[in-house]
Amino acid sequence: MSIPFSNTHYRIPQGFGNLLEGLTREILREQPENIPAFAAAYFENLLEKREKTNFDPAEWGAKVEDHFYNNHAFKEQEQSAQEKSQISVKGEDIEDIPGSAEELEEEEKEKEESAAVKIQAAFRGHVAREEVKKMKSDKVKDETEEEKE
Repeated sequence: MSIPFSNTHYRIPQGFGNLLEGLTREILREQPENIPAFAAAYFENLLEKREKTNFDPAEWGAKVEDHFYNNHAFKEQEQSAQEKSQISVKGEDIEDIPGSAEELEEEEKEKEESAAVKIQAAFRGHVAREEVKKMKSDKVKDETEEEKE
């Protein structure tokens, strides 16, 4: 964002857009009456989850946004996730860490939700384009009928 007649340019911090998208999605889903109170509760819940699971959505969102320019961040994350999932205790491997299955389920739900939104948007766009085509063809028919008269 820039201010007219100024050399000052503000940049949105990495991960901030992801946090706002999550908040917006929950507001649209829940339709709360008091949005500021809902937002405060949402961020409190997010902080509690971050403290319990050591998963920071803002950091993850920054990595997602940076994925196009810096693919190394995701390779490092995949390696660290593999290391965490296989903890060695006296030569025995423990594959599940408490909470990791829940995180995977939440991530899977988010992927499904994102796919559903994309499909719905594509279908709505298709329907809208068809309506515009119909309106144009009706307009052309009306004009040709007026010319004949």
